[in-house]
Amino acid sequence: MSQIKISQLTFAYEGSYDNVFENVSFQIDTNWKLGFTGRNGRGKTTFLKLLMGEYPYQGKIHASVTFDYFPYIVPNNTSITEEVVASIYPNYEYWAICKELSLLDLDESILQRSFETLSQGEKTKVLLAILFLRHNHFLLIDEPTNHLDLEGRACVANYLKKKKGFILVSHDRLFLDHIIDHVLSINKTNIEIQKGNFSSWMKNKHYQDQFELAENEKLVKDIKRLGDSAKRTAGWSNLIEKSKFNPDVMDRGFVGHKAAKMMKRAKAIEQRREKAIEEKQKLLKNIESADHLEIKHEAHFAEVLLSMDNLSLSYGDVAVIKGFNLKLERGSRLAIVGGNGSGKSSLVKAILGVMGTQVQSPEVVEGQIKVAKDLKVSYVSQDTSMLVGSLREFALDRGIDEGLLKSILAKLDFNTIQFEKELSNLSEGQKKKVLLAASICDRAHLYIWDEPLNYVDILSRIQIEDMIKAYEPTLIFIEHDQAFIEDVATDVINVSAR
Repeated sequence: MSQIKISQLTFAYEGSYDNVFENVSFQIDTNWKLGFTGRNGRGKTTFLKLLMGEYPYQGKIHASVTFDYFPYIVPNNTSITEEVVASIYPNYEYWAICKELSLLDLDESILQRSFETLSQGEKTKVLLAILFLRHNHFLLIDEPTNHLDLEGRACVANYLKKKKGFILVSHDRLFLDHIIDHVLSINKTNIEIQKGNFSSWMKNKHYQDQFELAENEKLVKDIKRLGDSAKRTAGWSNLIEKSKFNPDVMDRGFVGHKAAKMMKRAKAIEQRREKAIEEKQKLLKNIESADHLEIKHEAHFAEVLLSMDNLSLSYGDVAVIKGFNLKLERGSRLAIVGGNGSGKSSLVKAILGVMGTQVQSPEVVEGQIKVAKDLKVSYVSQDTSMLVGSLREFALDRGIDEGLLKSILAKLDFNTIQFEKELSNLSEGQKKKVLLAASICDRAHLYIWDEPLNYVDILSRIQIEDMIKAYEPTLIFIEHDQAFIEDVATDVINVSAR
């Protein structure tokens, strides 16, 4: 067992005026299963890259272990999977990779398949298996859940629970709770480490925030009271000092002494006030803003927004959905779940195809999809690659109010600097927030969101949950975050079971 020591770490990207990290110091035990949390854009992936030595920095990072980063870059996606394993870790032993694959519910025959033919979930599992082949390595696992369905997440969670010696970046609360024993959090002004899982960290943070808010309120009152008291006391001192020149005063020395005592008391009160101000300035620096989001959907519309009757979808000879029936009523929040490749996104694209939206819908659609007349749909896709140009250009192209879009993004922890960035330079979580904010701007009858929470931080997920529950828009969504599904959905359909 050894430690990784971070001392006075300071880092800024070239050309940036703002430090991502400034004089950060802490230490990590290499036996920990460490969950890494923080809002999008705070520097989680940047910190992992600093540990890997990919950027120059000021300060010191001392470690007696080698760092490995997930996901690996696969040199040749068309190679046989066993060749991919060998290209990443030439000294691997066949029995060892088979053992790890078995723990991840994969048969060793997968090693003889072309890597490009594997599903995203299978690729994730294979790369994780390679990661855990090495000894005396501290592992940096960056968002492994983004391409995993619910079953895949449960499998990987059980796998990681039996391992140790890693930092895990994930925004899935239940996933983190199942695995980790410590939390590393990037706050507004510092980085801190706490023993426990994500839920215990969140509870402790809530208690700390409430304590600081109460202390702040108390100090505000004290500062005002002390200020008023100091003014009154100083005023009395001045009046007494002036009174000693009154011809009726017999002992001017006594009056002057009394005035001096009053002034001394006023200065003591002022010192107490300054100390209270100093204490107040130490508070509230790490309280996260989670402002209330509003979604002004068109609530007054037809009772049934869309229906499907014996719907079958296929690509060529490959059927993905067969004999599917659905009636979506106003106010419903339908979660579509199922394994990777079960047809969830195809179902969504078939609906959008009927609506005339420019998406690649399945080649063959049998059965019926009926939509209410003049139904307005707002769509969030999995893909963010279309985000290029400025935020202003994006708002103009979408036909939404730029000010409203920025207001929603500010509530989702965007700052002024991020508003000015080229959209393609935003983090993946920030890109998803742009698409979500744009959808929230739409006054739609139906919102269709395809894996909207990939890369989105936990506090923003909670904001979105609260908004959906408060305003009850009609929603169809595909998501693998079990906590989000349980909190938001009124109905759940598992397409894998049909």
